[in-house]
Amino acid sequence: MNRTCEIVTWILGLTVIWGAAGWAGFRLLKRSDDPAKLIFKWAITLPLAVYGLFFASNLGPLGPPVMAVLGIILAILWGPHICAMAAKPLASLYDGGNEEPELKPYYSIPRSLRMKGKFLEAVVAVRGQLARFPNDFEGVILLAGIQAENLMDLPGAEITLNHFCDRPDAPPKQVAAAMNHLADWQLKLAQDADSARAALEKITARFPDTELALLAAQRIAHLGGAEKFLLAAHDRQPMAVPEGVKNIGLLESSEHLHTFEADPATQAADYVKHLEQHPLDTEVRENLAVLYADHYQRLDLATGELEQLIEMPNQSPKRVAHWLNLLADLQIHHGADYDTVRETLEKIVERFPDYAVAEMARTRLGRLKLELKGQKKIPDVKLGVYEQNMGLKYGPPRRS
Repeated sequence: MNRTCEIVTWILGLTVIWGAAGWAGFRLLKRSDDPAKLIFKWAITLPLAVYGLFFASNLGPLGPPVMAVLGIILAILWGPHICAMAAKPLASLYDGGNEEPELKPYYSIPRSLRMKGKFLEAVVAVRGQLARFPNDFEGVILLAGIQAENLMDLPGAEITLNHFCDRPDAPPKQVAAAMNHLADWQLKLAQDADSARAALEKITARFPDTELALLAAQRIAHLGGAEKFLLAAHDRQPMAVPEGVKNIGLLESSEHLHTFEADPATQAADYVKHLEQHPLDTEVRENLAVLYADHYQRLDLATGELEQLIEMPNQSPKRVAHWLNLLADLQIHHGADYDTVRETLEKIVERFPDYAVAEMARTRLGRLKLELKGQKKIPDVKLGVYEQNMGLKYGPPRRS
């Protein structure tokens, strides 16, 4: 019974050893640069190993020298492989080991062709990369840029971008960036504000109630000014320059020459009218809040406008913190008490406790009393009446 167990154990151990050796040999064969040479080494090693295990021990005094010779032969055959395996962890730090390199497109050739003015060749080179990586955003933008800016083929660039953006799995940020590029080209190259607006409206339609939609709506709200600028640049009218003031140094007063700022009432009316059409325009609403507070002394109206911005959904923590800090600034400048300002700043900490804006708010809360103290007006000190022209008098002082 014991003899049977020994035989079974020996067979199992031998099976494990040969299995491990076979697995290692297969991996070596798979990674080898010269499989034929490796197979030749295995063909020599196997007979030598069998002879050394089963026959060399029966040679008596000749056994150890024969085993030494076999060891030398095996060392010559497999020494380089063993050394390579030992050095592999250190070498992998520099050459990356056996990891397959990441497949990615390369656009150095098309960019070089573009710089040389070979635009059609650059398009062919980009399309070659996109054939292998059809959804690569960098390549799509590069191709559309060459079409729009170099070949003056804006419709072709639009087709390229729309083909990318119409994919259901297209990343939202990349879609928004592509449509913003298209809007830029529509304004810059075609002076077409309507097409630019249509490109931006695709963002608001595809990603409603998101920060991307808010940014697109913000840009749409300011397209009117861009359109006027483009039309003025396209159809320039001669501008009459008024004659300058003569003998300005001899005038008694130059007050009538000063330029006057825009009427705040007209500016506020324009802001309100603009916000009726574009209620998501955060820049104009912020300006209106400052105008209410600084010109009309209506901190309540300014607070209402800023609270609309603060409660607007899908805004980044940085922008919300900016509006809360602006509200705190207006409260300080217009006489609000310590508790009111503190409550405003604490909202930043409550909403975004793990962001850098919260730490900045805590720092400001720590010096809030000093900030409020610095806004207090110093009372005027009335000086006494002194004799004038004292320094112009001459002669010895009069004795009483």
